[in-house]
Amino acid sequence: MRLSIRHETEYRYTTPAHYSIQQLRLTPRIEPQQRVLNWRIDAPGRLQRFADAYGNVSHTMVLTAPHDAIRVVVTGSVELGGPGGTDQGDRELSPLVFAVATPLTAADEPVLEFAGQHLRNKDRAAGFLALAESICSAVAYESGITEVTSTAAHALEIGRGVCQDHAHLFIACCRSGGVPARYVSGYVDPGHSDQAASHAWAEVWIEGEGWVSVDVTHRELAREGHCRLAIGRDYLSAAPVRGVRTGGGEESLRVQVSVLADQ
Repeated sequence: MRLSIRHETEYRYTTPAHYSIQQLRLTPRIEPQQRVLNWRIDAPGRLQRFADAYGNVSHTMVLTAPHDAIRVVVTGSVELGGPGGTDQGDRELSPLVFAVATPLTAADEPVLEFAGQHLRNKDRAAGFLALAESICSAVAYESGITEVTSTAAHALEIGRGVCQDHAHLFIACCRSGGVPARYVSGYVDPGHSDQAASHAWAEVWIEGEGWVSVDVTHRELAREGHCRLAIGRDYLSAAPVRGVRTGGGEESLRVQVSVLADQ
């Protein structure tokens, strides 16, 4: 499968910002199951490429002249397919790196209780797919309800959220049971689904199998049709775009993502 992707991110400010620094994880990871055919990032500043601690292809952009907007446009195509599993720049990282809770994935008492009820089989993928089913039943998909700073516990409490919240709750449940799990950001062939082409899912470490990708929102293993941008402990370490600025007043954000599949 080949995915043609266009991802536009635009920030606008009510007054000029004097300084901005952005970290972009907008380039697909170098992995055996995906091959970048062409890829371009158009940005208003010079991009410094590097690999972060998790092996993600990253760029830093710094703007020092006054600006009232930042617009980043990514276009490209990726060929998906090949063997399952992952074998990328994070090979040297122990799975235990992803066993530690973060503020976004901390398990409070309701999450611990939920995990105890719905994560029973930790040795096979079927057990984690059952957990995904339970999460989607408990947290209905609804956009505009949560923020990027929302926690797994909050999503479970209000019973609504998006793919990021599903992934965070899945990760929180796994880690509370002693199972390493990590966050994945990327793109997915939306098909006939009403969920966004820009997507997030999770991976869980199963002894004897390694990392297994679970698309919690779609209640399935993440295989063909999923293009991986970044992995991390949670959204904050795998966010496609993240930064800080000086000045700028109030901020508005517009994101548009288009993914077209060609078999």
